[in-house]
Amino acid sequence: MAADDTGRPSCGCKGIRSCLLCERSGLELLAQFQRGKYHFTYHPTSGLAIGDDSSSLSGWAFPFPGVSLSDNFVNEEEETKLVNLMDGDEWKPSQSGRKKQDYGPRVNFKKHKLKMGNFSGLPCFSHLLVNRMMQLPVLKNFLPVEQCNLDYRPERGSSIDPHFDDWWLWGERLVSVNLLSETILSMSCDSEDIIQLHHNEMECTPLYDPVTGNSESILNFHGDNIPVHCTANCSVKRTSDTGQKPVPYKDIEVAIHLPRRSLIALYGDARYKWKHGIYREDIKSRRICSTFRELSEEFSHGGNQEALGKELLDISMSFQGIPV
Repeated sequence: MAADDTGRPSCGCKGIRSCLLCERSGLELLAQFQRGKYHFTYHPTSGLAIGDDSSSLSGWAFPFPGVSLSDNFVNEEEETKLVNLMDGDEWKPSQSGRKKQDYGPRVNFKKHKLKMGNFSGLPCFSHLLVNRMMQLPVLKNFLPVEQCNLDYRPERGSSIDPHFDDWWLWGERLVSVNLLSETILSMSCDSEDIIQLHHNEMECTPLYDPVTGNSESILNFHGDNIPVHCTANCSVKRTSDTGQKPVPYKDIEVAIHLPRRSLIALYGDARYKWKHGIYREDIKSRRICSTFRELSEEFSHGGNQEALGKELLDISMSFQGIPV
């Protein structure tokens, strides 16, 4: 591993960020925020976030729209080939114990400035991935203009703090392919607003999801085995005074389990209302994540910066890129 002039291991951490490399090197640590939250788990088949068995809210649930999970998006042979190709290029130190490879323009998100720099497109090995993504209903017409590969390792204490991805340049859908090991994507919300949890008998009014095109599914509610008509994006009607429990959004954390070789797409509320992050303790072995981002409306057809967006897209879709 690289070292600075004092012989201490170097990393990419800045400001309040830290990893095991710089912590072991004697840097002062800020007090870690204790996550005293109610823990829920996202269930892909129902689209519900359901209180964990160990939680005081076990069995309570609420709809968690804006998530699409695809198991076995790549097979074992494809995974091995992808990782070998990535490892053939340099991994640069990043924040919080990660390493990265960027395929995209140089962007100052605070000042809303963008330069092509040395951006030469997505890598050739991603052509197959992008074509396969567009076969999924949730990713119809998905044309990414940026790919970021992140390398997580437990020995570095790799993590990523809860955050929103930028929405000046990046569009509705965030897509990640999870390689080498399973992990947990933790969703949190800082809002003081109240969310109504639901228990026992419920009725759900289906709402059309403009991204997936889905509207309704039938599920058995966790813990009570009561048949319920519901969706991943539904409006739940109150049926009794004891059937609801109000809880502030900020007191809830939702775990989305990401299997090895799976794909996850975040959109809607999961993109714009809930922050996403990965905690150090959820990295058990080496993990590589490839995240793909599309253009926002401002850079798309009819937007104020349509011409720049087209230039970005033309470069991206050449699939001749090297890490910048």
